[in-house]
Amino acid sequence: MSARHAASARRGHGGGRWLLVGVAVVIVVGLVAVAKRHGGAGAGPPATAAAGSTTTTTTVPVAPLTGLADPSGFATHHPALTVKIENTPEAMPQWGIDQADVVYEEIVNGGITRLAAVFNSHDPAKIGPIRSVRPTDAQIIDPLGGIFAFSGGAPYALAAIASSPVDQVQESTAGAAMFRDLARVAPHNLYGVGPALFAFHGAPVPPHPLFTYRRPGAAPTGARATSVTVPFPSIYPVTWTWDPQRHGYDRTLFGQPVITGTGVPVAPANVLVMWVTYVNGVGTFTSYANLRGSGPAALFSDGHEVVGTWSHATARVPIAYRTRSGAPMALTPGQTWVELLNAGAVVQVHR
Repeated sequence: MSARHAASARRGHGGGRWLLVGVAVVIVVGLVAVAKRHGGAGAGPPATAAAGSTTTTTTVPVAPLTGLADPSGFATHHPALTVKIENTPEAMPQWGIDQADVVYEEIVNGGITRLAAVFNSHDPAKIGPIRSVRPTDAQIIDPLGGIFAFSGGAPYALAAIASSPVDQVQESTAGAAMFRDLARVAPHNLYGVGPALFAFHGAPVPPHPLFTYRRPGAAPTGARATSVTVPFPSIYPVTWTWDPQRHGYDRTLFGQPVITGTGVPVAPANVLVMWVTYVNGVGTFTSYANLRGSGPAALFSDGHEVVGTWSHATARVPIAYRTRSGAPMALTPGQTWVELLNAGAVVQVHR
């Protein structure tokens, strides 16, 4: 349990009914422990504590973008904060991406990839390096709203983001919410401050859920998948390897495990591959992913692969992910990376 969650638990009880308080705390801790064992479970049924003739029912809040228990209610009292993050060798190590709820990986000009990291459950003190906006980002954040932090962009990209339902934060308007790390070389040295960025507010609060999650204890479905390589262009293919100890997929890029600036390996609970069309072709300066329409999708979760489709018809409505049978894809509660792979590329899955 984090310090924030522990402090919240201490503040949440008082008075002289120590027996009732002790039982309630044990139940809440038990729910969180169960959530962690299953990669993070949702709230589940309410917890009930009885002492004599008194009954108390406690419902643990659930973070909308992870499906994890959120005892402090932090996620439910904050909007989505999307930060555009560089993904080149010069950007390493990246900061804060292990604490994002959802991360989108997209192809930009020249086949380079960048990240759009969405925060709601956590507010890291250092996020980045922050880079410029692309038209793909406007489609990513349309269902989320909230706050979008970035560093400039070409006129066509700025025009695309202007119509999105977000509060925009750039270096010129961020104040203390962004800073330059003078120990690094520009432009790879701009970082955001999570709490200060959240102070820009944004709506809705909380954001709408993006995914469907498995219930605690529900068995995973699909064929076994111990690793998958997502073949982004040039030097940017990514390999994800299932780690049963971490209950996540270890990320490898540029032939190295991805470790954040705080020394934490990146190992999300879910890797969701979407095959999308990049308008004007990969490698042109104006290329961007078209997230309208539909296409193939594959979910890698809990060491298994589920094959299906994605569809998205309305800007403000989240993308729908379904299995071949038409049922919603059920993710493991926890962090999700969405890989926006160019249509026709073939992933390599090891069983």
